[in-house]
Amino acid sequence: MSEIQDRIKLESSWKNELREEFEKEYMQQLRAFLIQEKEKRKKIYPTGKEIFNALNLTPFNQVKVIILGQDPYHGPNQAHGLCFSVKTGVPQPPSLKNIFQEIQSDLGLQPPNHGCLIHWSQQGVLLLNSVLTVEASRAGSHQGKGWEIFTDKIIEILNNKKTGLVFLLWGSYAQKKGQFIDQKKHLVLTSPHPSPLSAHRGFFGNRQFSNTNLYLNKQLKQEIEWLVPSI
Repeated sequence: MSEIQDRIKLESSWKNELREEFEKEYMQQLRAFLIQEKEKRKKIYPTGKEIFNALNLTPFNQVKVIILGQDPYHGPNQAHGLCFSVKTGVPQPPSLKNIFQEIQSDLGLQPPNHGCLIHWSQQGVLLLNSVLTVEASRAGSHQGKGWEIFTDKIIEILNNKKTGLVFLLWGSYAQKKGQFIDQKKHLVLTSPHPSPLSAHRGFFGNRQFSNTNLYLNKQLKQEIEWLVPSI
């Protein structure tokens, strides 16, 4: 293992799958960009130890469901490496409120009093943003720097090496990123994004949470407990 790979704090099964990516030129350029931004004293979210949280909390061999997001929240104390999720004690963002509203409509489960989705991650739901970092107060500021190549590779590996996964692709961005998923091997569920701008155009009523569990059940896999416990 190279020195670079050895420094990466990444769950072992994912490190095994992705080790070659950390040696590639795009990743070296991305690393240099992030170092440069920090040297300029720019605030980057999430913190360094949380960047790979989605992978660290959901090992490769435990992935059952993938939810694709775009880039991290850019407000204080929000982002912690899981798409749509925020740290406990932080108000639920509008899209997450709509996700909980659909779960309540679909499954009759009461929304929690917080917005932390680690409970899902620990059951095999990979909460993967396309871009894993962002500058504070500047939405999308780290797009096109290399993260998309890295997360495309994650999707490619999951698509090729696993069967019977569920991909939840909300909105055109996620659907474009997931367009190469083999639908003969996996279940791909699409809908408008849960943002208040689009949720009423088909996210509400999509029943994707119950349909995910129906599919997992047919695959003889443990269903996801979508009820996030309140604290």
